[in-house]
Amino acid sequence: MSLKVPALNSADSAGEVEVSEGVFGKDYNEALIHQLVVKTMAGQRSGTKAQKNRADVSGGGAKPWKQKGAGRARSGTIRSPLWKGGGATFAARPRSFDQKLNKKMYRAGIRSILSELLRSNRLLVSSDIIPTTPKTKELAAKLKDFGSSRVLIVADELDENIYLSSRNIARLEVTTANELDAVMLIAAENVIATPAALKAIEAQLL
Repeated sequence: MSLKVPALNSADSAGEVEVSEGVFGKDYNEALIHQLVVKTMAGQRSGTKAQKNRADVSGGGAKPWKQKGAGRARSGTIRSPLWKGGGATFAARPRSFDQKLNKKMYRAGIRSILSELLRSNRLLVSSDIIPTTPKTKELAAKLKDFGSSRVLIVADELDENIYLSSRNIARLEVTTANELDAVMLIAAENVIATPAALKAIEAQLL
């Protein structure tokens, strides 16, 4: 059984593209989608924050003064966190914020998002959305019906024409089927895919 996706332009054959109901006919699973979005955004965090602890700062090899008889509190190193110039008490370390989510749940989440986009008429397919020249004007003309809405174009490959022509258009994001993620789909008000990209997405999720 298959579903029909409305075409963006009338040049497409019969104005329709057949897709699998196993990918584009799933129920909306809000809890799973939330988990998928949190995982995606957590994985995008750099986690490169770092501070020096008492072992990282320079100096402090010798005991500042003897243990007893100095009339001051005992101290073993000038690089103690209590001293100016000393190491941080709980120094931050580079870390990964990535969360585990098995492939079956990931694919189910993407299928749920795509199905909801299709039901709400926000997923369109066009064979000529990719411009033939690296000109912003040509691509902007193709997108004029979407006004100021946030658009995501999913291409089968990023050639020079789509890369150069899309750089200066506000609220437009371009990606490929292999690099598509949940955050891109959730953020977009309209998703436009080429037939080849749609089939590539379908093949990954079946």
